[in-house]
Amino acid sequence: MIKKNKSYIELGERGNYCLKNKLNDLTGKEWIKFSKSWFIHRPPRRKDEEILHPAKYPETLVEEFISFFTKEGEWVFDPFLGTGSTLIAAGNLKRNAAGIEITKHYHKTSINRIAKQKYSNKIEALKGSSDDLQKVLMKNNLSDIKFDYTITSPPYWNQLERNSMRQKLRSDKGLATKYSEIKDDIGNIKNYDEFIERQAKIFDNVFDITKTGGYLTIITNNVYHKSRLYPLAFDTAVSLTKRGAKSWILKDEKMWLQNDKPLIALGVNNAWVSNRHHQYCLIFRKEAD
Repeated sequence: MIKKNKSYIELGERGNYCLKNKLNDLTGKEWIKFSKSWFIHRPPRRKDEEILHPAKYPETLVEEFISFFTKEGEWVFDPFLGTGSTLIAAGNLKRNAAGIEITKHYHKTSINRIAKQKYSNKIEALKGSSDDLQKVLMKNNLSDIKFDYTITSPPYWNQLERNSMRQKLRSDKGLATKYSEIKDDIGNIKNYDEFIERQAKIFDNVFDITKTGGYLTIITNNVYHKSRLYPLAFDTAVSLTKRGAKSWILKDEKMWLQNDKPLIALGVNNAWVSNRHHQYCLIFRKEAD
């Protein structure tokens, strides 16, 4: 039963929705629940067309973030689209959305997945590179849009090229173990510092198309490579906050705990090697134009 008064709407078990809520369509009860700094998310089993991508994140997780950082009808963006998870999540929630994918195969997959849904809101999977973000948007008649929210998961530097046990399992099944063979794909950058800078420049571009007050969430992780931990998540956070006029403000982080992943015997009886079962969800805001 829905009850209204001058300041809020009672939505039963969902709690009370404040009519002055400027950010989202959540009740106070739902808002507080999302504000916890860690969460456990067990996504449903992936479909065959989705499992082809070596680093897909689940729509169900993306929906939780989109629900918090936008209202119905607002615009969501993803500069590393992959197979279209962000667009599917946005469409399910009646948001408009656009994303850019550099790889032809994954772009085609995202187009096919979106076509099956028959959304009434505007959902655009664009082919191109986010290095040329403004040109891609202009080519597709989207250059006038100021996006309300961006959520994405960039390549984790060289993580997919490492000969890890998990990647071997994908290889044995004939599945992709790297993003692409495209030279301009930042997932193919060998040098760590070069990767951090190139990634930051892409988020400079995202800054330009984001409305003042809009948010950005980057899902990423630190990377263990050649017996050393590279603090990719931390360096990503720092690099985006030191861009002069295009600096994002780091607001917080949420930890996605993955306690359903199997443990692997790494370094047993020899040296410390962690079973990394979490992801960092870094939350930024554009507070100046």
